[in-house]
Amino acid sequence: MQEASQTNFVPFTEEMRQTHTILVPGMLPLHFSLLKAALASCGYKVEILQNTSREVVETGLKYVNNDICYPALLVIGQLLNALESGKYDLQKTALIITQTGGGCRASNYIYLLRKALEKAGLTNIPVVSLNVNGLEKQPGFHVNATMVRKFLAAVIYGDALMYLTNKIRPYEVVQGAADELAQKWLGKLSDAFASGKAQAMSNIKKLTKAIVSEFAEVPIVNRPKTKVGIVGEIYIKYAALGNNNLEKFLQKQDCEYMLPGLLNFVMYCVDTYLTDYKLYGGSFLKYGANKGALWYLKHLESILHNALNTAPFSAPATYEETKALVKGVIGYGNNMGEGWLLTAEMLELVHSGYTNIICAQPFGCLPNHIAGRGMINKIKELAEEANILAIDYDASASKVNQENRIKLMLATAQ
Repeated sequence: MQEASQTNFVPFTEEMRQTHTILVPGMLPLHFSLLKAALASCGYKVEILQNTSREVVETGLKYVNNDICYPALLVIGQLLNALESGKYDLQKTALIITQTGGGCRASNYIYLLRKALEKAGLTNIPVVSLNVNGLEKQPGFHVNATMVRKFLAAVIYGDALMYLTNKIRPYEVVQGAADELAQKWLGKLSDAFASGKAQAMSNIKKLTKAIVSEFAEVPIVNRPKTKVGIVGEIYIKYAALGNNNLEKFLQKQDCEYMLPGLLNFVMYCVDTYLTDYKLYGGSFLKYGANKGALWYLKHLESILHNALNTAPFSAPATYEETKALVKGVIGYGNNMGEGWLLTAEMLELVHSGYTNIICAQPFGCLPNHIAGRGMINKIKELAEEANILAIDYDASASKVNQENRIKLMLATAQ
């Protein structure tokens, strides 16, 4: 794959910053709206893709081997479907995709994407790798300290908005009030990014407190709800395209659902290198850099949690508290994909009152099947009240069957 990618490599140049629109596959609507604002403030023109029809899946099946994991098929299908839609000037369009550098196949999505572009006859389209590991560099796209700080600020704001809307929406007196308030804050935060003020620590503290304060004023009425937690592979648990609009379905079932924040996964990725260094050795300089990064992330986490601990809300467990839940349950060296974090998030949700858990897994995703489905019996030994349902998602999975299984789980809960 590496060799094939080099033959298709098209650089994203400095000149392209002015002329090209970068297409981003969708995943987390609130977070990605803020990441778009962060990139725009760095001088890039960005569009978050919204195409989510069945055509996206069919396009993915056309250009990606069906043996590869479902998120790759969807992400590449969404990007190729957009390019073939006629909506974009293909001489002024670029694509972007993340690379974590971990053992998961996600690190190879960029090579699969370039092979798909070659098959589609679109080898002129530049593909930008968004990574902080030095995996691949582009002359016109620079991941520097300022950009990273802006991205992390977007994660904090996105987690706050996601947590608060999920808490308020099931109980709001005026339907749509929580989502309307979230959209209002997306506008305010986008302006803060545009002015270069969103990433300052003092402003993150001020703005997160203001967000929580306004959500606390939304009129609500207490009524019984079935509480559901959602965990799984990062793309499938967050992206409506990947989980067949799971969140909308749970809303129709009159549930209160909760998803762990994106910050948890960011901290886990950084912490993974610290664990690997202790187990296997490596670069001490890289170890020190990751240790400093984790300290910075914990500081951001404390700002977020201090804001969320304002009545009537209460913050979820911290990353370290969540990590401690699986000590002696699953090894911290189990860190391919979501690894031990997936098990830990299930336990944290159960302890937080979300005893009914949907574990959303791409079919054939080995890390998820081990740390997700494979740990269900162990979790039930530790927490008898846990009601966990693992659901596989792939191109041929029946949405009706998935929803019927969820209804059965909810009936058991009630």
